[in-house]
Amino acid sequence: MELRDDQPLQHEIGKRTFFVADVEPLDVDGVRTVEVGTALWLIGFLALLPFYGRLENSGNEWWLWTCLSGFGLGLFGLEYCRRRRKARGERAAVPG
Repeated sequence: MELRDDQPLQHEIGKRTFFVADVEPLDVDGVRTVEVGTALWLIGFLALLPFYGRLENSGNEWWLWTCLSGFGLGLFGLEYCRRRRKARGERAAVPG
């Protein structure tokens, strides 16, 4: 095996050795991920809604409210990610 000059960085911490590759980070803003997750929580809520009586009788009514809470929190997360994407875009557009 021939070693090249552009080997990854190597860190030894305790008895372990960690390699750090020299790669650029992904430019992901998270909007699509949060959109999909929020949609899945809504689908879960809508899928469980016809079974409300059965969930209530079995004591699993919290499943329905968990899905609704996940959807609501996803809306907050979506707004946060959209604002972050906008701020990053504005920052990148400013020369300097």
